[in-house]
Amino acid sequence: MSPISAHHRFRDPRSTRYDFLASVLVRCPTCDKVARIVAGPEPAGAHGPGLSASRRLVCRNCGTSRESNRGNTMSYRGPYEPAVDPYFGLRLWLRTETRHGWVWAYDLEHLDLIKRFVQATLREGIPWHDSGRRMTVVARLPAWMQQAKNRDEVLRAIARIHASLLHS
Repeated sequence: MSPISAHHRFRDPRSTRYDFLASVLVRCPTCDKVARIVAGPEPAGAHGPGLSASRRLVCRNCGTSRESNRGNTMSYRGPYEPAVDPYFGLRLWLRTETRHGWVWAYDLEHLDLIKRFVQATLREGIPWHDSGRRMTVVARLPAWMQQAKNRDEVLRAIARIHASLLHS
């Protein structure tokens, strides 16, 4: 037997969805081009942007700029609903629909993590005794995305998402 290469092996890096909220790519509500949601200005003495920090929507195409000072994020969305950002409720840019459901990501790093997981033939999860094993991004992917029979369809969807970013 030949050893499994690093390209075919995936180890869960224990990333949660909160690890990808520093910069979220969305559709600008004004011009429908790519916009970015980033951490807003922090008051003096802050130790960096937390989950409840203010956020700013910035569009380089039309100049739209908005602030969100809600202090919390929206976390629930139905399984068949398209994904939106947790701060303004805007449509994510990195998303596409398949016959099974939506493939989406907050940013390119998030999309890359999903791609590496889907294309791997050997997926090493977190041990059963680890308390946070069900909270990671890959552990929470829908079952249809985890099935080998859907691998090609999910990878095509990810390629479409990448193409949409290049054409924007």
